[in-house]
Amino acid sequence: MQTTVHSIVRFSGIGLHTGLTVNMAICPAPADHGIVFERTDIRLGNAQIPALFDFADQSPLCTKIVNQSGVSVSTIEHVMAALAGCGVHNALVRIDAPEAPVLDGSAAPFVRGILAAGVKQLRTPIRVIEVLSTVEVHTAQGWARLGPGAGLTMDFHIDFADKAIGQQSKSLNLANGTFVRELCDSRTFCRAADVEAMRAAGKALGGTMENAVVVDGDTVLTPGGLRHSDEAVRHKMLDALGDLALAGAPLLGHYEGHKAGHTLTNMLLRELFATPDGYRVRDCDSVLAARLPGAGVEAHEIPAVA
Repeated sequence: MQTTVHSIVRFSGIGLHTGLTVNMAICPAPADHGIVFERTDIRLGNAQIPALFDFADQSPLCTKIVNQSGVSVSTIEHVMAALAGCGVHNALVRIDAPEAPVLDGSAAPFVRGILAAGVKQLRTPIRVIEVLSTVEVHTAQGWARLGPGAGLTMDFHIDFADKAIGQQSKSLNLANGTFVRELCDSRTFCRAADVEAMRAAGKALGGTMENAVVVDGDTVLTPGGLRHSDEAVRHKMLDALGDLALAGAPLLGHYEGHKAGHTLTNMLLRELFATPDGYRVRDCDSVLAARLPGAGVEAHEIPAVA
């Protein structure tokens, strides 16, 4: 059955890029509502933005959704990953600023809050999107591919000049709580050399050593170092799950990303849904439901480092 959160889950913090203080509440919603963000600071006009791929405004540094009135919310990828990874299909996310709070730079605080509130079953079957044929997109920087699969599996490869990151690859089957156990605590990261340029462009204004991993060459500048030796590729996979959640329903398929980011993953979803015979929507039985992210996950599975 479809799910929602059992009770309101509240978060407060700052936006990674805007630096603004933000309060956010993940609220219960009925079946077939999907994930919808609502800007509570917008008094006139339409303040709701569905968390769907065709509302995404492509951005290299975060995922931003915009409605037809121009109202937007950015940096939603960690929230979306937490909802998908906890198996939450419906929620109204009420937020009083144009950017979600970054918290510790990972999805673990969102996961912890969602699982503490509990996930409530509704009375409507889950509908899943089954990938039937392979779609692929490229940019000058990398590529992403989505093909058929029995559940949701993911291969990811990154390659950075800084030796503290370097080349990293990871493969995961995201069924049955793998996201919570393996990915949710991995934090966003950046190169020290890029910080000044990002801030000059009005980005990363809320970034600190407490909410991001900063590397310089072969050195990790963030106090305490890494949570995982391959934390960077794990975070890229976290982002990819959040961006894939903009499909509007759980995906059954195999995702591959090579130096991919938010823009490529959104391009991939657009390519999938522009291919009518490339997918089908089907109801989910109990056997299939057990293969989805978030099935049977429990709070004690959140890594102790987060």
